[in-house]
Amino acid sequence: MSCLSVFQLEKEPFSTSPDPEFFYRSNEHYAALNRLEIAIRLKRGLSVILGDVGTGKTTLSRALLQSFYGEEENYIFHMVLSPSFKSEYQFLTHLTKTFGISPFFRSTIDHREAIEKYLFRKCVQEKKTVVLLIDEGQKLMQPHLEVLRTLLNYETNQYKMLQLVILGQMELLPRIKRIKNFMDRISMRYILNPLDEYETGQLIEFRLKQAGYKEEKSIFSYEAIRKIYEYTQGYPRQISLICHNAMEHLIMNDGESVTAEVIESIISKEKVWE
Repeated sequence: MSCLSVFQLEKEPFSTSPDPEFFYRSNEHYAALNRLEIAIRLKRGLSVILGDVGTGKTTLSRALLQSFYGEEENYIFHMVLSPSFKSEYQFLTHLTKTFGISPFFRSTIDHREAIEKYLFRKCVQEKKTVVLLIDEGQKLMQPHLEVLRTLLNYETNQYKMLQLVILGQMELLPRIKRIKNFMDRISMRYILNPLDEYETGQLIEFRLKQAGYKEEKSIFSYEAIRKIYEYTQGYPRQISLICHNAMEHLIMNDGESVTAEVIESIISKEKVWE
């Protein structure tokens, strides 16, 4: 038996997978998404989104992709999900593969020239916008950032040929600050903060409705939401995890609603692992 059948849901409401359908647009997430879209459409070049673990950066990137759905003839999106590369050459090799450029090349210069030709062909000759999304950007080391800085030099008189979006944890910030020419190129910068208590409740209700919950009575009591906020401090991933465990608790104990006592019980079990 699952929460889908018990609560007549169509989907898992509290999955931690980055499904854009379950992307709750808090004030901050909404602002970040809008500013990213504007930066890409205006071909501003480099955008950087930073935030702690679990603030919703990956889901934000999927929501960004969804916002350009149906415009594939004008926009080409490429993604690097985890930039853990040992050298500049390895990173460039991965980028040429990602861009669909072949064959392989012998030197970093060959790779750079091939990428420049690719961007010129797509952006200038074919009038398309090429976007490179890099998730887990905190894994980018100094040589990788230098590569990206060089790629941002490719531009026409009017715009940058590569639209680069980097999403990473806060530890990336001091690294990029050490490269002045890189910091100067950031046209849009944003730090994602956790949700407040009100938004925590709104996120929970939003996810339930997106999953197909149609009852007027909320599954989570006001007191339960307050406990969830106190424990998670508004981090979306942690909220989803504790809510999933709470729904499991209801099913296993034939409960009808999540109370503060249920959340306290779950928290006490979670603290064993901390």
